[in-house]
Amino acid sequence: MTHPSPTPRRPRTAGTAAVAALLLPAAALPALPAAAVPSSDAVVLVDEVYGGGGNSGAVYDQDFVELYNPGDEPVSLDGWSVQYGSAGGTTWSGQTALSGEIPAGGSFLVGQSRGNDTDLPDLPTPDAEGSIFLSGSGAEVALVSSTDRLDCTGAACADVADLVDLVGWGSANTYLGSGAAPGTSNATSVARVGHAHTVDNAVDFVAGTPTPANSGAATDPDPDPTPTDDPDPQAATIAQIQGTGDASPLDGQVVTTRGVVTAVYPTGGFDGLYLQTAGTGGAPADDATPGASDALFVYSAAAAREVEVGDHLEVTGVVGEIYGLTQVTPSAWTVLDEPAVAVKPTTTTWPAAEAEREALEGMLLEPQGDFTVTDNYSTNRYGTVGLAAGDTPLVQPTSVGRPGSPEAAAQAVDNAARAVQLDDGATWDYTSSSRSGTPLPWLNGTDPLRVGASVTFTGPVVLDYRYSAWSFQPLEQLTGENADGVQPATFADTREPSPEDVGGNLTVGTFNVLNYFTTTGDQLDGCQYYTDRDGDPISVRTGCLARGAADAENLERQETKIVAAIGALDADVVALEEIENSAPFGKDRDQALADLVDALNAAQGTGTWAYVPSPAQVPADEDVIRNAFIYRPAAAEPVGESRILLGSEAFGNAREPLAQVFQPAGGASGDPRDDVLVVTNHFKSKGSAGPWPGDADTGDGQGASNESRVRQATALVDFADEVAAEAGTERVLLAGDFNAYEQEDPIVVLTDAGYTDLGPTTGEYTYLFSGQVGSLDHVLASPAALDAVTGVDVWDINADEPVANEYSRYEYNVTDLYDETPFRSSDHDPVLVGLDLPADGSGEPDAPAWESDVVYTAGDRVSHDGRVFEALWWTRGQTPGASPWGAWAEIGTPVETEAGTFPAWTSSQVYVGGETVVHDGERWRARWWTRNQEPGQRHGPWELLD
Repeated sequence: MTHPSPTPRRPRTAGTAAVAALLLPAAALPALPAAAVPSSDAVVLVDEVYGGGGNSGAVYDQDFVELYNPGDEPVSLDGWSVQYGSAGGTTWSGQTALSGEIPAGGSFLVGQSRGNDTDLPDLPTPDAEGSIFLSGSGAEVALVSSTDRLDCTGAACADVADLVDLVGWGSANTYLGSGAAPGTSNATSVARVGHAHTVDNAVDFVAGTPTPANSGAATDPDPDPTPTDDPDPQAATIAQIQGTGDASPLDGQVVTTRGVVTAVYPTGGFDGLYLQTAGTGGAPADDATPGASDALFVYSAAAAREVEVGDHLEVTGVVGEIYGLTQVTPSAWTVLDEPAVAVKPTTTTWPAAEAEREALEGMLLEPQGDFTVTDNYSTNRYGTVGLAAGDTPLVQPTSVGRPGSPEAAAQAVDNAARAVQLDDGATWDYTSSSRSGTPLPWLNGTDPLRVGASVTFTGPVVLDYRYSAWSFQPLEQLTGENADGVQPATFADTREPSPEDVGGNLTVGTFNVLNYFTTTGDQLDGCQYYTDRDGDPISVRTGCLARGAADAENLERQETKIVAAIGALDADVVALEEIENSAPFGKDRDQALADLVDALNAAQGTGTWAYVPSPAQVPADEDVIRNAFIYRPAAAEPVGESRILLGSEAFGNAREPLAQVFQPAGGASGDPRDDVLVVTNHFKSKGSAGPWPGDADTGDGQGASNESRVRQATALVDFADEVAAEAGTERVLLAGDFNAYEQEDPIVVLTDAGYTDLGPTTGEYTYLFSGQVGSLDHVLASPAALDAVTGVDVWDINADEPVANEYSRYEYNVTDLYDETPFRSSDHDPVLVGLDLPADGSGEPDAPAWESDVVYTAGDRVSHDGRVFEALWWTRGQTPGASPWGAWAEIGTPVETEAGTFPAWTSSQVYVGGETVVHDGERWRARWWTRNQEPGQRHGPWELLD
């Protein structure tokens, strides 16, 4: 989920060494275990608190809490809360629910209560709003990863698992470390020094002038650079200012330089322009300043408003490095009358090395070679599109190599080398209340923008560096209103209206249906919602058991897309994950499942679909989401009752597997060996750590709860073996959302048990995370099931699509992106498998009829005169069964005996020493190679066993 990562306004400094974490009230208490309290590597920090808003002598008209993300990845705040307690109180009296995400290296502003003085300046647009009156002198604020109200003070808070961070200031009786942060006044806040987090409020915080920053405003360079006292600016070319290193050799000095304006950003938050030395650009071989860029950013909104692209401009100002971007902040600028040689776009492929990119920073480019969309998750919010140089998207390292392996490391290096963003020339959040009325860039509801799509550049771009990422910028701010003239790239339409034909006489699919709940939030008490730009509820965020749509109108939008997807998938059997378990809502366990089938039948015809009812025995304590099966009665028949794994400690934090045997409808032999057992699964997610010692995220790419998933995979193997043995079949498919990529430990447990992961054969992936594709959804086949597989397809209707197209993002922006197609009906792609199951009781797949004019090679099977034959070598026109010495060997029908099931002897089959057959009701074992020698001959090749 890569997107612009706003950089903080307050300077970054090296943090001091972490100290033991203590939660102490004002009176001394015994030391607490460090593991029981927020640690020095907290994922999100409470970075600043201001409680004087709107009071006499205040700086702003509103209280606020600012959060900060010190990590390299965005963090979702969905379901989190900011909570408040008075300095000497015994309860947490205020709470503000949070949603959205906090960018990597960026801030998140939570506005609180306003005071009486409304003439004071407003805060930067808050990312969340609350109504808590914060103390202007001292209190406590906690960041909690749930909305459960804290009921602790002092040392008791150490036992709260959801406590992410806490600051107590002034006379607070609860704080981290050796003491509370300093007290404040109406004119001061408490803020961390350079985001330091030694888990000691007294050390980490100082009081000072409030510096609120939201997730967008903090992206801008420092608006108040300090000029030097040098009265005589030095003349310098842009290449001299840039230098050949990571930073300008003239950093902090006042310079005068000239260039041609190539891009202007008077709106959108960049507040500046790009300047490039006249006559530069073109082919890399023509570069007169190799290793040094000939362009730089001029940070001045006023200058950007006054100049135009193509102007010859002279600027005088201070050179600065703003989080890696070289810029000049001008005190003066002049549009020159003298002509300048035009700048040419540099024609270049994507430079994989950082030094090569630095040499092009800020320059006008005409990118060459292939580029592929690899991320569109944040396009509807920040207007960025993640690209990968080359003709493939970036891939999860543990999809291609074992965790910690050289292959995984090489993939990570490749990802870093190929990644670049296609931006919109702005810092706006298009889902914020102040920007949601502006039509989105890149997304218009008509032209798809999908991961894996090739990119065609239709105009030049500027290579920009900000938010700790390289980006291609348009030459002015891009929105949906000016796309026709400003958008510099287009994307190939890679949508497929239906999956590939996978063949077979029974098709099986797996589909995670994204919290399909027919119990909507408005039917329950306490639900909190994600809302559209008008504040209307769209989907449930937290506060109640429901997880899906907020109301019937939004459920209809969600259901319409899911029904369209399942209908077009055209599977005979579909294993479902993330569908409502209706029992916790006081309904029949299968109610939501029945509702979905009703919707499918309404769309496709009465009786087209049915569901597998819950078995008699279900777990006593279940999640509110479950696994399930639906099927088309005209094509598939369930055999016997479904079965859920019961009593497994491994599935205490996941959905228990559900097993069901199926056979083709109408053509079944009645022999259980001809059936297939399908087990649907939904393992523990990667996002939080389970109870086992190996559940902590070790950083090897497998995420949290890896041991939980390994235990679940191990239990699944035993469960599948047990059910398959009872059903009398060796054909087993393990399907579903395993929350593990292809080379991770849980999948290896299954492949080591003899199963084959079918997904990698397609070269496609089912999921997108952090701008990298991989498969969390799998269908794994036992050896016998693998023999029956006729085809596999990952139908990429969801993971490749922007999240903006989901029902859950309806009307987040004025651009209407919702439609009734299958695309983005979920966040996981369905997988479809074709099977050729026998209908003759042979336990072997049905074979096509023999044709005299067809060329067959060794291993090909055909049916002729009601019998099945296998070619031993190349043959054409030779009738199966015509000769016991010919190219065709008849496959013997399985015969059940007390000692097991063995094939009947046939005259044309080739047998080798040790093989067992049944002939005239007796078992015989071959002593040596034999063909067309009937068992029972004296001194022959067959030994009687019975």
